[in-house]
Amino acid sequence: MNHIPVLLTEVVQALRPTNGEQYVDGTFGAGGYTREILNTANCNVLGLDRDPNVSKDVSAVSSEFGNRFSFKQIAFSHLEDALDGQKVDGVVLDIGVSSMQLDQADRGFSFMREGPLDMRMSSSGPSAADAIKYLESNELARIFKVYGDEKRAKKCADFIVRARQDYTISTTQQLADILSRALGRQGKHHPATRVFQALRIYINDELGELYRALIAAEKVLRPGGRLVVVTFHSLEDRIVKSFLRSRSEVDRGGSRHAPPQDVGKTAFSFSVPKRSGFKAGAKEIAENPRSRSARLRWGVRLDAPVWQGEEDLLPEAPSLGLLERRAA
Repeated sequence: MNHIPVLLTEVVQALRPTNGEQYVDGTFGAGGYTREILNTANCNVLGLDRDPNVSKDVSAVSSEFGNRFSFKQIAFSHLEDALDGQKVDGVVLDIGVSSMQLDQADRGFSFMREGPLDMRMSSSGPSAADAIKYLESNELARIFKVYGDEKRAKKCADFIVRARQDYTISTTQQLADILSRALGRQGKHHPATRVFQALRIYINDELGELYRALIAAEKVLRPGGRLVVVTFHSLEDRIVKSFLRSRSEVDRGGSRHAPPQDVGKTAFSFSVPKRSGFKAGAKEIAENPRSRSARLRWGVRLDAPVWQGEEDLLPEAPSLGLLERRAA
């Protein structure tokens, strides 16, 4: 199936493309947001994506819009490097896996399609099969619980560790079958759903990538520039929400239990026009069920220095570096 950009109208409304300005689509994918931005105003867009399989869509957008569009194959967490000192007027991020990736069996993202247990958005680094092979039971359980909210994470991990003693778990179907035996086939969701999600987030360091991208966007946006982020998971949304609130006046007003913080407006690097963000409406959900869990949040860059506070927005889970060392 073709990838349908989620909350497309709302994303463009939040971004407000303007003639002559420069924007970054940090998750280019099939180019849906990029095309809409370029059609809305006579502006320029730099597309970024770490997935090497987007080249066909890159060529199509280049043919359609010429030198108004450029592309770099790079993770959006390296936004600052991609721009090489250039400032921009807007950054758009659509977090998570795309429909194209799910539909390609050889990418190993979905338990619905038989394929190698890969799940890498880029072509480098350890795969999901490596995680299943090299991580200990308690480490796997932690990943399943933190990134997948799997209530029976320990049972899933124990079944996997027992199974790998008998054979190498290298395909999506093998892992899905193990999880079916561990959890049974109850309810409307496949028992592998949460574990597959957790492995994908872990293997691609999706939450770390997101946080580093937000930090980079704060640095490259001009005053008045807009950061627009669409998330599909509560952990992602929590990071974006906390990031914007820590840098805005939203949580500075105090309460009856604590006085307002004594900080000047120069301490704030963003304003947040709508605290709750946007969710997809019933019509969009009916046309594109993927949009059901989507939430859009955005902030407007203020004429102020980069925020200097300290924060810890990432949940604790085994580091990807641990797996890289064991798989080396």
